[in-house]
Amino acid sequence: MLNRLFPRQIDNLYQGHVLALWLFLPVLALKTVMGFNVGGLNPFVKSRFILATADGVPVDTYPADAAAHLVFTFAAWGLVLFVLTLLGWLAIARYRAMLPLLILLFTFEQVGRMVLSRTLLPQHAGATAGIPVSTLINWGFAGLLLLALTLSLLNVRPRPA
Repeated sequence: MLNRLFPRQIDNLYQGHVLALWLFLPVLALKTVMGFNVGGLNPFVKSRFILATADGVPVDTYPADAAAHLVFTFAAWGLVLFVLTLLGWLAIARYRAMLPLLILLFTFEQVGRMVLSRTLLPQHAGATAGIPVSTLINWGFAGLLLLALTLSLLNVRPRPA
């Protein structure tokens, strides 16, 4: 399994199950759009609007400086996510041997954020507004990524001798 996560040679020879690639593609596509929008690269969508609507954060209730820092942190995460997705697209196009490692990184990022939100946010956060759309999206991404990671580690395509 470690050989699959850290191959000796990073080439375009992917040995895992092809379904892992097909599960990873829509997650990668959606996360690319999310990173682009949240990172402030889309001139038509503001990070503050996404934070307030999709994530259900009452940004306007914070003091102006606190809200600005909150939006900056959110946008900075979006930019990092966008850069990570560019690496994912490069792996799909040219370096498929890296796919298990990249799926693992995306899984750590996804599940790690979910764990942090459970441990660092107050239990009542968002309780009055119901379940934010972002929570449902995050659970879907986590499930797809865990399944894709498992499938990418299967040895279904033996390397030619």
